Amino acid sequence: MRLTAEGLGARRGEDLIFHDVTFAVEAGAALVVKGPNGSGKSTLLRVVAGLLPAEAGRVRLDGRPEPAGRVAEACHYLGHRNAMKRELTVEENLAFWKRFLGDWPGGTALSVAAATEAVGLGGIAHLPFGYLSAGQQRRMAMAKLLVASRPVWILDEPTAALDAAAETMFAALVTEHLKKGGLALAATHQPLGLEGGEELRMTGFAGAAESVW
Repeated sequence: MRLTAEGLGARRGEDLIFHDVTFAVEAGAALVVKGPNGSGKSTLLRVVAGLLPAEAGRVRLDGRPEPAGRVAEACHYLGHRNAMKRELTVEENLAFWKRFLGDWPGGTALSVAAATEAVGLGGIAHLPFGYLSAGQQRRMAMAKLLVASRPVWILDEPTAALDAAAETMFAALVTEHLKKGGLALAATHQPLGLEGGEELRMTGFAGAAESVW
């Protein structure tokens, strides 16, 4: 499997955010997107995930017979918001996402109980999501990646609000995902603890300063 972006450009309203961004990520690899605030990191991830339209270019997932429009169906997107209902328990939130998303063909997902254990919070999954601390909420949002299998993980500042131990835990989750043949695209200002990850540096409307794969 290979995720490729070819000549991507994007606007937000009337403003051109970036143009002519090209990269490729192979199965088992991660690409870390870096750059100053406003350079288009989050916008790029949203375009790849199918949440925003591209102004130019296209995204393809090689090795699959599905049309390009279904690339988004192969993606897990973990953004700045956790996508959890505060009034529902953690178990109820994760059970919803497990039912709603299902599994990518050939994928194997964890149970809700196993996913909460994997992020180190199995003992509090019965609590309403809104009762948790910011760090605990972020961990539980990460568990969403585990209850429904997707080969492509798109991660926007995934370790925000996490302590050092949780950062190490998350790096281990991503590493295990890559070992199983998945791939990851992450925007971050902080080290993710991933070995061998390539970098894409964004410079805003000037495009990508450096694209390595």
